[in-house]
Amino acid sequence: MRSAAGQAEDGDRRNVSDATGVVVLGACATWSLITAAVHDGRPEGVLLAVLAVAAGYAAGRICGAILPVAAFCAAALAGVALTAAVPRLSAGPEIVAPLGHAGATAAVLALSTGAACCAAWAVRAPLRRLVLRLLAAGIVVTAAVLGSAGGCVAAAAVVLCSLAAGRMREHRGTGFAGLVLAAALATGLTWAVAGSAVPEGLAASLEGQLTLHRIELWHDALHMARQDAALGVGPGRFGELSTTAAQTLQSDAKPHSAPLQQAAEQGVVGVALLAAAFCWLLYTLWRSPRSTPVALTAGAALTALAALAAVGNALSFTTVSVGAGLLAGLATARPLADESPLPDPDDVRPRNDRPDP
Repeated sequence: MRSAAGQAEDGDRRNVSDATGVVVLGACATWSLITAAVHDGRPEGVLLAVLAVAAGYAAGRICGAILPVAAFCAAALAGVALTAAVPRLSAGPEIVAPLGHAGATAAVLALSTGAACCAAWAVRAPLRRLVLRLLAAGIVVTAAVLGSAGGCVAAAAVVLCSLAAGRMREHRGTGFAGLVLAAALATGLTWAVAGSAVPEGLAASLEGQLTLHRIELWHDALHMARQDAALGVGPGRFGELSTTAAQTLQSDAKPHSAPLQQAAEQGVVGVALLAAAFCWLLYTLWRSPRSTPVALTAGAALTALAALAAVGNALSFTTVSVGAGLLAGLATARPLADESPLPDPDDVRPRNDRPDP
C-alpha cells in the first residue's frame, strides 16, 4: 500500500496535468474562434477535434480506473474492428489514393497496437502478457492484410518501442525526450519538403512516396502561412484558396499535413497550440502513475500518430481524435484496485523511476 503522502503527491501531479490540459485545449478552441472571426472562417472542425480529444481522455480516465487491463483490450479490439468494418472511417466522398483515408486507418491501427501493448505491460501473468503481445503482433499483420502500408509500419514501430520501453524503467524522462525529438524531426522534414529545402535526390524519393499532388498542397499551405503568419487565412478556408485543391475533382480541401494546415489557417500561434496539445499528452503520460513501460508505449503510439498527421489528414477524422484522447486517458488512469494482491517484480518501478516534482 502506498503512503498517504505518496498518494497526495500523485494527486497534486495529476491536478497539474489536468489543469494544463484544460488551458491548452481551451486555448486551441479560443484561438480557432478568433481567427475564424477575423477571416470569416469555419472553426467547427477544430472545435469538434478539441471536444473529441477531451471526451476520449475523460472516458479513458474513467474506464482505466475501473478496468485497468480490460479497457486497453477493448480499445485495441474496437480499433481493429472499426478499420476492418469501415475502412474509410468517414461518410465523406471517396478521395483518390493515397491522399484519402489511408492516414486515418493507419492512425487507428497504430493507436490500437499501442493499447494492446499497454495491456500486455499492465498484466502480471506471463501467459496473459504473451497473449496480448500476440494480439499486438496480429494488428500489425492485420494492417498488412488491409493494405495499409503506413499502418503496418506505424504499428510495427509501436511494438518495437514498447519492447524497448521495458528496458527504460529508470529513464522515463529520457524516453519521452526521444519521443518529442522524433515528432519534431517528422514535422521538420515535412516543413523542409514544403519549402523545397531538401536535396534533389531526397526530394525525388519523397515525391515518389508522398505523390506530387500532396507536395503541391504543402506548397500552397506554406505560401498561405507566409502571407499571414500571425492569423492565417482562417479555419476551414484552405480549400477555397488553394489552387491545387481547386484543380482536383475529388478533394477534401485539406493540405494533408496537420502542422501545415494549422500554419496556413491559424498562423504561427495555431502551430504552437498544436505542438502544445501534443506535448501536454506526453506530459500527462510522464506524470502517469502507471508503470514506465505502459506510459512510454502509449507515448510511442501518440508519436506515431503525430508522424502520420504530419504527412496526412489523420487528425481530420473524429475517430482518430477520440482514440488519441482515449489511449492517453487509459494510460494515465490510476486503477481503483490492484490487479493482483502480489506484485510482479517486472512491474515494480525503482524509486527513482518516478518523475521529480
